[in-house]
Amino acid sequence: MKYLRTATLVIFGTLALTASASAAVVCNEDGDCWRTKERLAYPPEARVQIYGDDHTLAPKYKWRDAREERGYYRGGAWVGF
Repeated sequence: MKYLRTATLVIFGTLALTASASAAVVCNEDGDCWRTKERLAYPPEARVQIYGDDHTLAPKYKWRDAREERGYYRGGAWVGF
């Protein structure tokens, strides 16, 4: 019984961690897209769309390098916030 309780806690803990980790694809109106490790709250002036991690790009979009710091691409340049 003790092992069953421990196993149950491990399973629920793993599910909680994976459910909270939600990566995303972010695209701006210039056609730049990049991946993020988490869904961020972008400022209104960023004018970005956030999609699920499995989002595929239309031909008019291009992949940009993912960045570790918070920010977005505007006019081909990274703007941190």
